[in-house]
Amino acid sequence: MPTLTRRIRRTAATAVAVAAGSALTLTGTASAQPHSGPRAASPSTVTSAQLTAGLYQSAYSERNRVLWATAAVGRPPVTKSSLLKVDPGTLQVKAAYTPPVTDAVTGAVEAVYGIAVDDEHNTVWTTNTRNDTVAVYSQRDGKHLATLPGVAHAREIVVDERRNLAWASGFGDGSVVAFDTRTYKEKKRVTVAGTQPTGLALNERTGTVYAADLGGDRIVEVSPYAKEPRLIPTGDGPISVALSADGRTAYTADQAAGTLSVVDLRKGAVTKTVPTGAGALSVAADRRSGKVLVANRTAGNVTVVDPRKGAVVETLTTGANPNHVTFVRGTAFVMDKSAVGPERQDQAHRIRIGR
Repeated sequence: MPTLTRRIRRTAATAVAVAAGSALTLTGTASAQPHSGPRAASPSTVTSAQLTAGLYQSAYSERNRVLWATAAVGRPPVTKSSLLKVDPGTLQVKAAYTPPVTDAVTGAVEAVYGIAVDDEHNTVWTTNTRNDTVAVYSQRDGKHLATLPGVAHAREIVVDERRNLAWASGFGDGSVVAFDTRTYKEKKRVTVAGTQPTGLALNERTGTVYAADLGGDRIVEVSPYAKEPRLIPTGDGPISVALSADGRTAYTADQAAGTLSVVDLRKGAVTKTVPTGAGALSVAADRRSGKVLVANRTAGNVTVVDPRKGAVVETLTTGANPNHVTFVRGTAFVMDKSAVGPERQDQAHRIRIGR
């Protein structure tokens, strides 16, 4: 997306209002457990709302000022799945779209899990993990535009708008696969034997993609300028990866260790290891403050980390089983799998990060 367009779309602030009929709960100041290390200058606040059962991930569209989220319930044949269009201010579901049916006999649908937005082409990309595919939807009306095969146990997806590429991680066969966001044709496939790619992060400036290798305790770096991928060591069981604003540092949520690893990408080495909580599952970095959030699924909380100091500065109470976190200009959105609603709805949380 052109830089000027980005600036225009970022100028409008999102109003915070409680919509009639929504299950929105303002929790006020976030519950922060005491730490022996430094604290945030002002506390963060958490606002929560029940959305639907089976929440997985979310992604924000600057073009449409919409938070998109995926949901899928149960194991195959999965018959309940939806792509949700959510108001980021009220956390109210504005629309829900059902993926196409893949089996008329069982009623199974092409369930959606990972998600990324392409504001350049006004589309949403999803991973359909159970079907070994990725899919494309229209942001305008939720119409299913394409299903692209050949990504074994597709987990996460990121979009490089500048280069018209969507990258998906293939956990099942150690592949990272790129598709053309205009033609939907496969453009590149990088397979590293013995790896299990899960989370993805993109350096928008260089086009380099980073994949967390869950089984190998590494980051797989796929650069458009290198002939071969580079393998960079990180913590125990990395499942999610994020980048600093300058692209020089990677952060991994290490599920097995319950830690955040801070990785110097130039040196190819871990410089800090920060205990965050059991089952660290998802990580996101705030480009404005430099803080890093980790969703700790087993611990049932979200930790705010100052990576420069190598310390947790806040522990935030969200719903049980936080599953995914994403940042939007100082605000984080967390999807959980708490099933606390009357119909076992999971929750979305909006976190205003303290300063």
